[in-house]
Amino acid sequence: MTATDPALTALSQGWCALSLLHGRIEAHIERALQAQHDLSVREYSLLDVLSRQHDGDGGHLQMKQVADAVVLSQSATTRLVTRLEDRGLLARYLCPTDRRGIYTNVSEAGLKLLEEARPTNETALREALDTAAENPELAPLVRAVEGLRVPA
Repeated sequence: MTATDPALTALSQGWCALSLLHGRIEAHIERALQAQHDLSVREYSLLDVLSRQHDGDGGHLQMKQVADAVVLSQSATTRLVTRLEDRGLLARYLCPTDRRGIYTNVSEAGLKLLEEARPTNETALREALDTAAENPELAPLVRAVEGLRVPA
């Protein structure tokens, strides 16, 4: 394929549209979460991911798994965990079966904030998608996102 290949151009245009959609959605959600809950999108995502942990096999996520889930490097995730821990929204403790492992759990205050912020996140997401659907270039992507069904 050459740089002027129509398939490559279409692929590049599709990627640009997807990137634009993601950026607009994330920025809209960020503004709403910051204004109403003093949370960033990444902080909200981290609280959400960690709130889904459970006791038992595979219940607690390793930091690499958490980093992958919130789309950050491990070092950035560790810094984010520390910030939320400093705010009393997370707590770390040693793994009871492996003293080398450290678990991170959402505190009661973190769970409360997450539940308060969840409707804000959902509303902002819906608003951002509705606005994007008005753009002919983004409308097919919005339909694709709306049609996704993620397995539980």
